[in-house]
Amino acid sequence: MKIFTEKEAEEFLEKEDFKIIQRKYITHKSEIKKIVNKIGFPIVLKVSGKKIVHKNKLGGVKTNIQNYEQALKAFNEIKKIKNFEQAIIQKQIEGEEFLLGIKKTPEFGHACAFGAGGVHTEKLKDISFRICSFNKNEAKKMIQEVKMAQNLNKKNTNIIIKNLLKLCKLVKKYPKIKELDINPLIVTTKSAIIVDARIVWE
Repeated sequence: MKIFTEKEAEEFLEKEDFKIIQRKYITHKSEIKKIVNKIGFPIVLKVSGKKIVHKNKLGGVKTNIQNYEQALKAFNEIKKIKNFEQAIIQKQIEGEEFLLGIKKTPEFGHACAFGAGGVHTEKLKDISFRICSFNKNEAKKMIQEVKMAQNLNKKNTNIIIKNLLKLCKLVKKYPKIKELDINPLIVTTKSAIIVDARIVWE
């Protein structure tokens, strides 16, 4: 079994034509100013390391950072986390948060999930599943089964459908994917952007 960290997972998905949030990886606080001058505030700072799985539980995700002083403080806190290797700086964007996922089951092969993401994942358990592969109509039904997705407009719905179908193609191309977690996928008025991802291989 091999686990792709967020950095590895996002780079892999980006090569497979998924839209990933603008981000940079740093190891020293001296790199912060140059990056934020380019991408602007607000930003998110996250811990990264091969042995780090649950960033949130470790206090390794700092959101809504509005200035350089806050960024410096967040970085210093993140750097103290055990197994820290680097920090990820991302542009913070607003939108509805969803999850996309894949899990390989012994009985049915790869199953795909779509549901409420971010802080709502555990709280709401608002999620739908389908066995891969499925068509556009089934992808649309998946979205309709999720309460949090009821207010999506047609454009947003179509963007999510495309992402769900791309996941089906991905596991056909890479059958050794055991688990794939995208959470959150932030859906804005214009696009759907992956903000965090993790992949487990057989």
